[in-house]
Amino acid sequence: MKRPHSTPSAVSPYITPEGHRRMYEELTFLWKVRRPQVTQAVAEAAAMGDRSENAEYIYGKKQLRQIDSRMRFLSKRLDELVVVDRIPEDTSRIFFGAWVGLEDSEGNTYAYRIVGRDEFDPDKGFISIDSPMAKALLRKTEGDEVVVNRPNGTSAFTVLSVRY
Repeated sequence: MKRPHSTPSAVSPYITPEGHRRMYEELTFLWKVRRPQVTQAVAEAAAMGDRSENAEYIYGKKQLRQIDSRMRFLSKRLDELVVVDRIPEDTSRIFFGAWVGLEDSEGNTYAYRIVGRDEFDPDKGFISIDSPMAKALLRKTEGDEVVVNRPNGTSAFTVLSVRY
């Protein structure tokens, strides 16, 4: 039976070294800096007396739960990820980590980098390898025509460049 793409096991586990480093740094910051700060604030608020009506205490406990939840997620996710730190043998084809230059039928140009789902960032042009655009681009080369199924219909692009 084929699994739907929304299940976690159907999601690509790949990440760039930069993306992995950012996630690890966030986990380290939360553990060594932010959590101790909030824990200290909660302890100080608890020392003030009645905790049931102490807004600082209640808010601090909520922050600790959020920090702990994020740390659990990051720790588990970092264990599951596969860091792709090599460029492929065939650098003329589009694979994970590639920077891709595209042109649409109206002459507009776009630059995208194919990255893991944990590091996609539209403002930087980073698209998830699990996105329809990235799936359509995989294994293509310069000059290839790419048709992408989007929510508002299909779009056609020409691959202008591939670099790593």
